[in-house]
Amino acid sequence: MSLDISLKEGEIELHSQNITHNLGRMAEELRIYTILWGHKPVANASKLIEPLTQAIERMKADPDKYRQFDASNGWGTYDDFLPWLIELRNNCENYPDASVSCRI
Repeated sequence: MSLDISLKEGEIELHSQNITHNLGRMAEELRIYTILWGHKPVANASKLIEPLTQAIERMKADPDKYRQFDASNGWGTYDDFLPWLIELRNNCENYPDASVSCRI
């Protein structure tokens, strides 16, 4: 199972990303699981900027805390998730009015 997230303006897709659900536990610890995996959907990209920035800062401040949630099979690690979150946050900053679509 994985997460597909896209930023759109109307029917035009501005950005899309995919990541394994194996990172769900790490996302829970970072307090961003519900907004990313769609249980608490957000209307537009600007609403993701602050929670993603906080999660990125937490990860950088204490990598070992979050590395403990790396998937044992190697499919979903801290080293995968941090750059993925940074890319998503940067695109949310570039397209703050874009609608957010999260699919599992």
